[in-house]
Parts: sequence; C-alpha cells; structure tokens
Amino acid sequence: PQGIGSPSVYHAVIVIFLEFFAWGLLTAPTLGVLHETFPKHTFLMNGLIQGVKGLLSFLSAPLIGALSDVWGRKSFLLLTVFFTCAPIPLMKISPWWYFAVISVSGVFAVTFSVVFAYVADITQEHERSMAYGLVSATFAASLVTSPAIGAYLGRVYGDSLVVVLATAIALLDICFILVAVPESLPEKMRPASWGAPISWEQADPFASLKKVGQDSIVLLICITVFLSYLPEAGQYSSFFLYLRQIMGFSSESVAAFIAVLGILSIIAQTIVLSLLMRSIGNKNTILLGLGFQILQLAWYGFGSEPWMMWAAGAVAAMSSITFPAVSALVSRTADADQQGVVQGMITGIRGLCNGLGPALYGFIFYIFHVELNELPMPESSSGGSVVAQYHLQQNSIIPGPPFLFGACSVLLALLVALFIPEHTNLNVRSSNWKKHCGSHGHPHSPQAPGEAKEPLLQDTNV
Repeated sequence: PQGIGSPSVYHAVIVIFLEFFAWGLLTAPTLGVLHETFPKHTFLMNGLIQGVKGLLSFLSAPLIGALSDVWGRKSFLLLTVFFTCAPIPLMKISPWWYFAVISVSGVFAVTFSVVFAYVADITQEHERSMAYGLVSATFAASLVTSPAIGAYLGRVYGDSLVVVLATAIALLDICFILVAVPESLPEKMRPASWGAPISWEQADPFASLKKVGQDSIVLLICITVFLSYLPEAGQYSSFFLYLRQIMGFSSESVAAFIAVLGILSIIAQTIVLSLLMRSIGNKNTILLGLGFQILQLAWYGFGSEPWMMWAAGAVAAMSSITFPAVSALVSRTADADQQGVVQGMITGIRGLCNGLGPALYGFIFYIFHVELNELPMPESSSGGSVVAQYHLQQNSIIPGPPFLFGACSVLLALLVALFIPEHTNLNVRSSNWKKHCGSHGHPHSPQAPGEAKEPLLQDTNV
C-alpha cells in the first residue's frame, strides 16, 4: 500500500512536527544529562558532539538527496527519521551511548533534505515557496511548544516519563510514514530509474561551494552569510546549556525563553520583515538585521543577569530577519536560470557552519575555562536566586567569551555587506552545472534547467 490519499504537503508537515516535537520534549533533560555525563568539559563536549553531527549531515545530505531521486522519497523519509530519533531511548539507558549515537546519527539526520524534495515533487514552482514556508513554520511551532511541555512533565513526573513519551512520539512518526505517507515519485518513474547512475557531482557536498569565487557579488554574499551564520550556528548549539548551567535558569525558564524567542522570531520574519523590505529596501534590511545580531551577541557576552538574557533574546528575534532578506536579495537579483545555483551555494555554506560553529564555540568556552566545577544546585521557581552563586564559580570578567567572538565575526559580515549592491545581476558560470542537472533531471518535475537541482537542505532554524 502506498499510503493514505495522494501525496500532499500535509504528509510532510506531520512527519516534521512529530520528529521535532519528540526532540523538543528532551530539551531540559538533555541539558542535565549532558552536564552529568561531562562535568569537567561540558561546553567542549557539547560543541564536539553537535559539530560532528553537523559536519556529517553536511557531507551526507547531497548523497541522500540524490539517492532519493532514484529510489523514492518514502524509504529515505523512514531511514532519516529512524536514525534521527534512534538516540532518544538511550538517554536513560546509557548517556555515553546516547551522545555517541547522536554524533553518528548526523549521517542520516537530514530529514529536511528529503522532506523538501518530497514537497518539490508534489508542488508547482509558484507554490513551492509557500509550501516550504509551511514546513518551516511547522518546525518552529513544534519547538515553541514542546520544550515547555517536557520541562513541566520532567518536574512533576520525572525525566524518565519524558524520555518514554518522546520515544513513543518518534515511533508514532515512523508508523505514520510506514502506513500513511504515500510515495511522491510516480511508480512508473522509479523502476526505470533504479539503474540511473549517481555521479560524484550530485553527491559532492562541496560542489556548490566551488562556484563561490566565480562572481564578485556572489562572493560578497557568501562571505556575509558565512561570517554571520557561523556564530549563529554555534549559539544555537550551546546557548540553552549556557542559560541552564551558567546563568542559573530553571528548566521552565529555558522552555519559556525558547517559546517567547520562537514567537517573536516568527513575527519578525513575517510582519516586520515585509514592512522593512518595503520601507528601507533589501540591502538595508540585511544591514539592520546584522546590526541587531551584533547587539544581541554583545549583550549575551557581557550579560550577567537573567533579565539581560531576556532583553537580548528580544533583540535576537529581530536579528532573525537577516537570512530571509539575503535569500530575497538573491532571488530578486539572480537570473531565472541561476536561482538554484546561487541558493545552493548559500545553503552549502550554512550547512558547513552547522558543523564548524558548535565546535568553535565549545573550543572557545574551553579555552576561557567557562565550566561548572560541581553539579547544578537545586532550582528555585524563578531561577534567579542562585545566579550569584553560579557566577562565583566563574573567574572570567566576561561571562560568555564565544558570544563576543561572534559579535566580532558579524561586524566583519556587516562591513562586507556594505559593498553588496542593492540591484545587480548575478552571473555564475554554471554551464556544467546546468548540463549535469538537465541530464539527471526527472520528467515528473518540470523545472527550468538551472533549478532542476534546487537546494534541498533549507534553513531549519526559526
């Protein structure tokens, strides 16, 4: 049986929601288990674990996307969801195996890559942006709600119940794919494709990055993205641990912080972004977003009280407009047959940052000895009364050194972005790319040659 009904965006939305809802439930338990397992070098080990996972995902995403073009999406949806959720039950069985499997699971932890390919199969070109937005909004919604639920259940019933519930939701997601998700590639296309060759260019994660230097404007945009997203990726990997272990936030406070930041980011990326794009233009919106990001990172770096973290979080929501504005600038200025190439470069750079950023942040925390020397003390209801005692363990004048490094990186990105023209035509020499895409494209997906290999691994942050 192929599934329930015909393939639709809603099948993809449910798969994404269940997977990340399960992981969101584990936000608070994971922070505690991480520190208990690595009490001496918590931030360093967190950075290494997330860095290895990110690099493996970056390297494997193009290959898995190319294989799903040949063997169908459903089997790879099942594969990626299974391996992404495989570490969940190990949290209470063996923490060491839990973190080891998380690192290795990066090879298959590319559900978004397959989901966006699934959506591309069943939507027309003019519908695709809205469909991608729906999938990304669902991802954001799952992370807005689940950490708070997990923190509450963990406080009332214990972390074991949270792990069991997350495991059950992950199994539900796997069963949903097996029973309800239909294959998006037509049956008549797949048998003829079983013998289709998979070229190295299709599986090469650095294929899009090799074209970066072929146009000066593309180079400026890509440098801006790299310098601004590197600290952002590192921040996402360690910030909630930082709030919990260094700033003394309770589990409930961390969950509330995630929820408020997510809601504000959604508002910023929809209402505020559209207003800014109309009023001050594309390039100035990018510059404004980078300015907010510098302020946010500096505030995180020097902030020593919980209210400072909350205030900086509001600024962080405003800084989330940067990447949508960059994507809009590319889509407006690139030729129609260059969209996939340039967006692929940006996506590749962000994927590389997802591996480098966490490792870099963990290493900087380690260099500046930002660690706890004992297990966290009992939480108060507000999480604020123990903050002073937490800070007594820190000898550094600067509470968060990596965030200040990130602010300097984003400042360089701002200086580079000043040289990006507001209106230009991007010219990427991609004849080989287009020839390659045309020879391996599938008839069921009627796209322009330059968009035949539209970037599959899109942004997965709020």
